[in-house]
Amino acid sequence: MRKIAATYIFTGNQPPIKNGILSLDDNGTILNISQPENLTEQQNLEFYSGILVPGFVNAHCHLELSHLKGRIEENTGIGGFVGKINLLRNTETGDVEKAMQTADKLMWAAGIAATGDISNSLLSIDTKRKSRIFYHTFIETFGFHPSRAERAFDFALYLENNFSENGLACSVVPHSPYSVSQALFEKIRDHVAQKRSILSIHNQESQSETEFFETGTGGIATHIAENLGIDISHWKPTGKSSLVSILEYLPKENTLLLVHNTFTTGPDIEFLLENRAPGNTFFVLCPGSNLYIENALPPVPLFRKHNLNICLGTDSLASNHQLSVLEEMKILQQNFEETGLEELVKWACVNGAKALGIDNTFGSFETGKTPGVNLITGIDFRNLKLTEKSKIKRLV
Repeated sequence: MRKIAATYIFTGNQPPIKNGILSLDDNGTILNISQPENLTEQQNLEFYSGILVPGFVNAHCHLELSHLKGRIEENTGIGGFVGKINLLRNTETGDVEKAMQTADKLMWAAGIAATGDISNSLLSIDTKRKSRIFYHTFIETFGFHPSRAERAFDFALYLENNFSENGLACSVVPHSPYSVSQALFEKIRDHVAQKRSILSIHNQESQSETEFFETGTGGIATHIAENLGIDISHWKPTGKSSLVSILEYLPKENTLLLVHNTFTTGPDIEFLLENRAPGNTFFVLCPGSNLYIENALPPVPLFRKHNLNICLGTDSLASNHQLSVLEEMKILQQNFEETGLEELVKWACVNGAKALGIDNTFGSFETGKTPGVNLITGIDFRNLKLTEKSKIKRLV
């Protein structure tokens, strides 16, 4: 048995415990949490100056893009960024699998215990099978033109079968509102409704996404027509936001991860809550990526006002400087000072675990769970906040 104590224990779903002791068995299973009057009376006790938190859940990542680290300049906007991805991902001659393996190890060292990862191919299977991180793979489906719907969906089913046969959790999902035709959305909707699988979709990542749906113009329209060379003459703008326009294709019974939400508005949220239960709807924030691509941040105060389920993601090394949930927490605290550390830990741990359907094992310190144990040092204990010097160390 191992006993670990720290200045504070943040369980992930309860108020912080000062000078508490976390007891675990040799397999990392939580046995109990105690708060003795005198820590010095405990034998074989590890004590750390800092806070203990459960293993992080990275709710949105693109492991397959790890080899593109530093290859795309910042602040291109989503149209420019996606254009560069399409240009580079198939012509880059670097070792893609080695880059994924390195990224996986870096995430483990950064205290990440579970990840919701986007895949467009079978390339990540071997890395995920050998990883100590739990992965739920979101098999991302593209097809803006209706003529591509059947082929794109059949390929997604092929990938889903391969991931499943390798014992990896997975589900078929649409890429974004602007890259999936109505015909393809309908195929995905019927499939996921039958399987009751987890949905994830890039949502309102840029203002140009809103412009494309409202007027049919902007950076997204330019990217599809010029970079991809796809005929967009069939496209009819809805005159509404992208989220309002496509929500009917995301079954309300399925858990839904809305990713980025940088330009989500109050009316969008009101429409969402009128048409879906908030309990199975999660807003995944990737602030490091949002700054990298659009130099903008999501309206966190608006999400907090509506008491939405928020969780955190890192996006990819093509759109971020590192795959670190702690760094995402720092960005949010620096820009939204009203957000407390207890709340950030909840977003980084238990909310992400609930979003991926793994909260029976991950996300919080509770008896019988094996969530992993992280130590965060460099804490401002007076105000219980992270600092620029805050660092992560995996203990279990």
